[in-house]
Amino acid sequence: MTRRAYLVILLLCLGLMCPLVTGIFMDKLASKKLCADDNCVYTISLARAEEDYNAPDCRFINIKKGQLIYVYSKLVKEKDSGEFWAGSVYGEQYEDHMGTVGYFPSSLVSEQHVYQEANKTVPTTDIDFFCE
Repeated sequence: MTRRAYLVILLLCLGLMCPLVTGIFMDKLASKKLCADDNCVYTISLARAEEDYNAPDCRFINIKKGQLIYVYSKLVKEKDSGEFWAGSVYGEQYEDHMGTVGYFPSSLVSEQHVYQEANKTVPTTDIDFFCE
């Protein structure tokens, strides 16, 4: 095979192994967040939605009154911003949305059970506000 054929095959293989990620980085809602651990992977609490909330964009999740939500981080409120928490919905009736993590206003939920204290302050990164 010629050098050009090898190069084409190599590029095709790399393209199949590393597919292009499409998405957009949205504006940050805060520069810091509170978490239970340094990587913000452990659940802080379980909250219940007190009202419905329709997500204004892909950074947020829709919640329905009475729905349970696992909370993973709490954004540190900054001047002129709302107070948002990051979490995912819980429950069989919400299977289509389980595992989707997004932000929601903390004022619309009540914590039902605290698993761990959110005592680690971690800087937010661009990926915290990435939308596919």
